[in-house]
Amino acid sequence: MEENIYCATSTDNGQSFTEPELVGTVPGLLLGMSMGPQIASSANYTLVTAIDKKGNIHSFSLDHGTGKWEKAAGVNDVPQVAAEGLMSIASDANDNFYALWLDIRNNKQNKIALATASGPATTWSANRIVYESPDSTVCECCKPSIVVNDREVNLMFRNWLNGSRDFYFTSSTNGGKTFTTPQKLGNETWKVEGCPMDGGGLVLDESDSVHTAWQRDGNIYYAQPGKAEVAVGKGRNCRISGGTNPAITWKDGDDLKLKFLHSKAVQTIGEGSYIETIEMPDKRILCVWENDKELFFKRI
Repeated sequence: MEENIYCATSTDNGQSFTEPELVGTVPGLLLGMSMGPQIASSANYTLVTAIDKKGNIHSFSLDHGTGKWEKAAGVNDVPQVAAEGLMSIASDANDNFYALWLDIRNNKQNKIALATASGPATTWSANRIVYESPDSTVCECCKPSIVVNDREVNLMFRNWLNGSRDFYFTSSTNGGKTFTTPQKLGNETWKVEGCPMDGGGLVLDESDSVHTAWQRDGNIYYAQPGKAEVAVGKGRNCRISGGTNPAITWKDGDDLKLKFLHSKAVQTIGEGSYIETIEMPDKRILCVWENDKELFFKRI
């Protein structure tokens, strides 16, 4: 049933997973093109968010102590504003959660919105608009990214300025209360009329440095804020994992490719779409992807 949300758990660094457990049900759940449920875990809680076709963001909370999933509070404080269905969530070590999404409130144009919650997310903060493009809208079909470390909150999104759809980065040092002026990532630009529908990835490494990966005109690039971009390969739908040895993954035709930042080698890890990656506690990279409506995973 496509309105049910499930969660599978690993306790051995991604070598095996439990049978999927029902998290909750969202009537009219939006799916496809990175629109599906999002997940983040803190020390004591795991949170899942999901958007329905009306544009409302639902949340579900797992208390690690009881092992039970509960329906939590709705995220958006104005109804039906997450119409694009694209969002990301993150957590810190103190059971604080951050939700980031494309929001059309007030004028039906997409903006970058943020809300926060603590613990089991029985309430979410008042929503606030972090960024609104002076050219009417940010890119309307690209998923924004968020990564958090203590009070540091980092955001990446595809903007739309002067006909160009480039990625921008902004950060906060006070838990998302204020943000720096967004800066463009990379040195080139991409003027394109249609939305690329490709949100890229954003992570922190073990020294708290920011790393980003994204697609422009069919090519994958890596960049750190304020530094020149580096070409990685051809393809789309890239992701990047953080930690001790960041790795970039992307889709090239039917193949899913992986490249560690500190290596020239590129390897094929499987076939499919919508890959996600994370560095596990044993420093191995866990890759999860979809192929023909089935989920696959692999440790690298």
